[in-house]
Amino acid sequence: MRVEIKVLGPLQGSVDGTSIVPSARKQRQVLAMLAINTGQVVTASALIEEIWGGRPPRLPLASLQTYILHLRRKVKNALAEGADRSSKDILLTGPGGYTLDVPAGHIDTGQYEQLVASGRRAVSLGDYHSAARILGDALKLWRGRALVDVVVGPLLQIERTRLEESRLSTLDLRIDADLRLGRHRLLLDELAALCAKHPWFENFHAQYMLALHRSGLPWRALEVYRRLHTSVGRHLGVDPSRQLRQLHQAILSADPLVDDPRFVASDWQLRKGA
Repeated sequence: MRVEIKVLGPLQGSVDGTSIVPSARKQRQVLAMLAINTGQVVTASALIEEIWGGRPPRLPLASLQTYILHLRRKVKNALAEGADRSSKDILLTGPGGYTLDVPAGHIDTGQYEQLVASGRRAVSLGDYHSAARILGDALKLWRGRALVDVVVGPLLQIERTRLEESRLSTLDLRIDADLRLGRHRLLLDELAALCAKHPWFENFHAQYMLALHRSGLPWRALEVYRRLHTSVGRHLGVDPSRQLRQLHQAILSADPLVDDPRFVASDWQLRKGA
């Protein structure tokens, strides 16, 4: 028997290939909460807060128990005859709440976090080929925005934001690894799109500036900085970070460090002080 859950995109869940995802909105929220916290007890109070916020019905616990019953029924109907686990073994009831008992390797967030941890270890060891490959594999698990087809309440919104921020951080780290490997020309289209999609994420702009400079297009790198400087000044009332200003100055002055493939923007202050 194999239970699989996916939340890095549209919500998916199956037992031996048969979907267990309900169509009802609140039941989908319950499944998403349990999936995000696989292996942990999700309290009834947390589920009630997620589903109804500050406006629960008169008997919220009874309604929640009905949703759990429906989810268990879907699991039971998906189980093959003679399966070694029952629906109550998969969706457990414990003191104060419920637990979805699925191995970390069978949920995409678990797979993603394991790969990210391995990729970060490779970066710390200076093995950038492995880092780029492993972090790239982690990012391939994403199928769009996390829980894109689930109407989320306050707690799932926090989890979705956390996952999206992790995705950006992982992408940032993978691009740094590619830059260290001299893949600047291959990154140009990707970075142009990322800067347009994330106009306030400075790291993508710094990476784009480096990739353009190393591709023989320093004037375009300076134009990226000029546009960002104008944009953040107009909309946020601030200047770009010190790190980005230093990179801009290094490109202007043709500092040879900017051409060093071992160098990425996040290394600037460390290397300048070395």
